[in-house]
Amino acid sequence: MNKEEICFMSACEMVEKIKTQELTSSEITETIIERIEKINPIINAYCTPTFDLARKIAKKADEAVKKREKMGLLHGIPISIKDETETKGIRTTFGSKAFENNIARKDETIVRRLRDAGAVILGKTNTPAFGYKGETDNLIFGVTRNPWNLERTPGGSSGGAAAAVASGLGPIGIGSDGGGSIRIPSCFCGLFGLKSTFGRVPQNTMKMFGNFGTFVHKGPLVRYVKDAALVLDIIAGQDESDRYSVPNPNVSYLERLNDTPNKLKIGYSLDLGFAEALDPEVEMSVMKGIQKFEEFDWSIEKSRIKLRNPESLFLTLWTSGLGYTLGKLLKEWQDKTEPDLLDLINLGLSFSKKELKIAEVQREMVYSDICRAFKKIDILITPTLACPAFELGKSLVIEKETRKTGVIINGKNMSEAGWLPFTYPFNMSGHPAASIPCGWTSDGLPIGMQIVGKRFDELTVLQVSKAFEELAPWQDKRPNFN
Repeated sequence: MNKEEICFMSACEMVEKIKTQELTSSEITETIIERIEKINPIINAYCTPTFDLARKIAKKADEAVKKREKMGLLHGIPISIKDETETKGIRTTFGSKAFENNIARKDETIVRRLRDAGAVILGKTNTPAFGYKGETDNLIFGVTRNPWNLERTPGGSSGGAAAAVASGLGPIGIGSDGGGSIRIPSCFCGLFGLKSTFGRVPQNTMKMFGNFGTFVHKGPLVRYVKDAALVLDIIAGQDESDRYSVPNPNVSYLERLNDTPNKLKIGYSLDLGFAEALDPEVEMSVMKGIQKFEEFDWSIEKSRIKLRNPESLFLTLWTSGLGYTLGKLLKEWQDKTEPDLLDLINLGLSFSKKELKIAEVQREMVYSDICRAFKKIDILITPTLACPAFELGKSLVIEKETRKTGVIINGKNMSEAGWLPFTYPFNMSGHPAASIPCGWTSDGLPIGMQIVGKRFDELTVLQVSKAFEELAPWQDKRPNFN
């Protein structure tokens, strides 16, 4: 087996080979580290490598196998952690110069569970400051590039995680999603990314961002659907540190993954009732993807879901969370903060109590509208994003009054959330949603399809995703760095 095959192997396959010692954790880890040292200077996915720690954990994992000790579900498997997630003893900057030298004193729940399952932490991956945008760059580490086209963005805010996994720099990247930050980079980088139901995976972001924290989900970005199921088996379940977390569903997502449902009602929407523009190649690929489900004799129909444009509502809640968290430190951090982030913080501080209360009521209306749509369907299919990966820096606001960006779709200049109309509504509602590759543009960029399920029904989302993966596998495509 050559080194590239090892680097692009699924985590599930790695587990089996480590069990039999056909490959050791040390061999896998060293092979991936060698590739990181070669590729990372090109794409800038890892911001804080932890190779010495990884080698130490891998060695212990191999010793445990030889002694026939109990193995965790991720025993000896290399992973990366987004630099927005606290990881004990490792620099955790949140992408902000204000935390440039911060060493985390504790593990977040998700990291502790991954460690306990035997994961080998390769390092932290790049993120914009506090995950504030759908691209990945910051004042400490610079810009992360899309491995399919180095002049394009990998998306954000889990862009470092996505660029790493897509490039074979580890089979699993752990990210977070407050408006699409797992699904956006998964779509732009040709990966499977899962945002589970809010509460399914404990997280501590609410303590930092106040009410906006109730939008945030932690989860995996992977090349294989089965690897996401494996990770969810580990990280799901209640934890006292998060009062919104819910008990484990007492089901193994991995064991049930191939139990393809006999009967399903699939609804699809290309606009959710409000999206202003959709790239023609995205529309064509998503519709072809939807048609593939006909092989399962599932009911497929156009959904009647029609949301009132929630963009201003989302921006109100999102920026007020930034303002609540960062506003009091604005003066102290001003010279350490990106100008566009400062603009968002000030915008968040400008809302009155009445405006924020109205926004909360409107959020409940979005939730009700989405739940109403799911009374008639089991799964909702949409594009993940309205366009493929665009040029670096295009998502910045260039017109403050209209909040317009440099992203152009079908000749329309999009607002800052206008190119991601399909992702953030499901952060506001808390429904589980995944992005899966469904095609490629004429110039070789990935296109993603979003699969949304009923609340707490990650199992069906994963089963439908696995069924689609079987019909339209994408893993044979790999970025070319030659």
